[in-house]
Amino acid sequence: MEQNEFKNLKKIKDSDIFTVEHYILASGEEFYIEPNFYTQLQGVKRIYEDKYDQVINCLLDIVKTNKKVIFTADFENPVVYKKDFIYREILDITDKLKIVIDDKTYESDYGD
Repeated sequence: MEQNEFKNLKKIKDSDIFTVEHYILASGEEFYIEPNFYTQLQGVKRIYEDKYDQVINCLLDIVKTNKKVIFTADFENPVVYKKDFIYREILDITDKLKIVIDDKTYESDYGD
């Protein structure tokens, strides 16, 4: 999957994890974007297109601050396991920016 948001960054091929994009900033910090996280990121883009640049900048700030980051849909069940990396989910970014994500993808058993 082409991730245009990061096309200006150096992409590394990880032979152990070929389905997950791995990027390195010019200053040496690195991060992985798991496919499910990227799907969530695209959902945020569809809903909050006007704030999407802020979301990407926040993501990159997290990388610059923490040096080694894996962006995952579920930190308890990540795709990538790497020593010395921290895990961040989409809510870590949207909460920091005070962007409300309302999950209405499931039906309730309760009537209104």
